[in-house]
This record gives sequence, structure tokens and C-alpha cells, in this order.
Amino acid sequence: MTRRGAVVVETPHPLGALLPALYQEDDLAQRFTRGLDAVLAPVLCVLDCVESYLDPDLAPGDFVAWLASCTGVDEEEGLPLAQQRAVVGAAARTYRWHGTTRGITSAVAAVSGGGVAVTDSGGATWTRDPTERPPDPGRPLVEVVVHAPAPGVTRSHLERAIEGAKPAHVAHRLTVVGDEP
Repeated sequence: MTRRGAVVVETPHPLGALLPALYQEDDLAQRFTRGLDAVLAPVLCVLDCVESYLDPDLAPGDFVAWLASCTGVDEEEGLPLAQQRAVVGAAARTYRWHGTTRGITSAVAAVSGGGVAVTDSGGATWTRDPTERPPDPGRPLVEVVVHAPAPGVTRSHLERAIEGAKPAHVAHRLTVVGDEP
């Protein structure tokens, strides 16, 4: 049903049926509530399926960007919608692993759509004497190897995913094997 080009959504819960019996037989009251039904129907339909809007795999494409902002993910320009959905879903699931090799692997795999291998240089040092300066372990490094990223995924997409997932003081090296973006 349309009204001047706009689609009218039928309400799943007509208000007229909820009125007391006296008003259910009143024509004016029924016409008035049908007008309210036309206004409230889209809101009620959204509320009936709100969990679908919060699931990145089911949400409308334009809503995925909002979900990304809620999970702290930077919007990736030009990234295919399927990859955007995977990035948002992975961010929510793996936030507790942020900064670890597991977290970096998960974040980059969500963006790339291909296989990912992450190697951490380690570099932890210690000393028994609190006045002694520990030996310099060198600058920590994370090496990321991505195998055959999905079409449309560029090297800059992968770089941004690594930057967002690794600790700020850690350097990284990215190697892409097969189907170079």
C-alpha cells in the first residue's frame, strides 16, 4: 500500500483493538488510531527486530558503519561490505585480545579474508637488581604475513588493521603472499 509515493507499513499491533469496548465501536476513535498506526508502524517494526540491527551479519549495509563506530573500528573506505561486516564482528569478539598476536591475527584476518600468520619478536627483559638498568632488547617487531587477501582489499586496508590492533610502540612488517593488493 502506498500513500503519495511513500510506502505505508502495516502495523503488527493495531491500536484500535487495544481500546476499551466502548471506543472499539466508535468510528472516529478507530479512524484516529488508524492514523496513529500508520505513524507508529515503522517504529514498532524496527523494535520488533532490533537485534537484527545490532548483528553485523544481518544489519543493513548503511548501519554497519554505525556499528563500527560503536566497537571502535575505523571505517574502511572502499572495503567490500562483506569484509566490513567481518571486521565489525571480529572487533566485538576479540577486543580482549587487543595488542596480542592472537588479536592482531584476528583483526587482520577479518579485513583480509585470507590466511594470516603473525610472528612476535618478544623482547621482554628483566633484572634482579632494581638499580641496574635492564639490557636493551631492541625495538619489538611484529611480522604479519597475509596469504591471498580477498578481492578489493588493499595494502592500506591491511596496514590500518595492523596499526589498530598492535601496541603503539611496536613496529610491524607486512608481507602479502599471492594476489598482491
